Amino acid sequence: MDVRVTGDGPPTPFLSARDRFETEYDLERPVEVRIRSDPDERTWVGHRDDRHVLNISAQAASSAMARELALHEYAHMRRHEEGHPSHTQDTAEVLFLALAGKEIERRVLAHCHQIANHTRDIYADDITLRVGPAEKLSAFLESELAAAVADRPAPVPGQRLTAVAAPPITAVNAAFALALLERHDAIEADHPIYDLAHAAADDAPTIDMDRFREAFRTLTDDPSESEYRRALADVVAEYVDAQPSTSGPAAD
Repeated sequence: MDVRVTGDGPPTPFLSARDRFETEYDLERPVEVRIRSDPDERTWVGHRDDRHVLNISAQAASSAMARELALHEYAHMRRHEEGHPSHTQDTAEVLFLALAGKEIERRVLAHCHQIANHTRDIYADDITLRVGPAEKLSAFLESELAAAVADRPAPVPGQRLTAVAAPPITAVNAAFALALLERHDAIEADHPIYDLAHAAADDAPTIDMDRFREAFRTLTDDPSESEYRRALADVVAEYVDAQPSTSGPAAD
């Protein structure tokens, strides 16, 4: 597995992740890691005929999660190479089918894309968690969820529990985190993330968090294209149908 790191940043996390990844898997195409100086550069992966390209900020490349992030992205590359439906089907096309005849707000459409990303991440992390420990991932997911419910006011009737994030998608994000960790037996029943997830669910009464958790947790390991399309369409449609009545810019 050929990994080449360019830019002003440490290559060690990416090479260490390569060594860990190679204990179970391999990639046919080489990986070009481009470390960017912009701290706000979003990590993203491109797939080309002759290589995969991982763009990442120097800040992320130097973080404590750098190796785990690299493992996660290598797993996405592996899923793409093996033609897994979650990584080869056109997300926009699946969402179009799922939302046909519905008028939704643009922010909700953005949430639907986030849900699609969750399904992709489930399948990528099925690989990640086979080759790497789950401790850092569970701590990261707990931290992310805690940030979404932080600085909440004292719980009194009618007050929100989550601070900034939209409550419905925060509840779905919590469902995803629990589903991923439960899918790999990575947490105990008394893990603090359950309390955080319950707080997120309480703030989004129209969202059945347990239904979304079960949908993510039980995604078929090796679905056909039609099975994956149906699973994603179902969970997206349920999210849209569960939205509280609001007004805002509609998306076509």
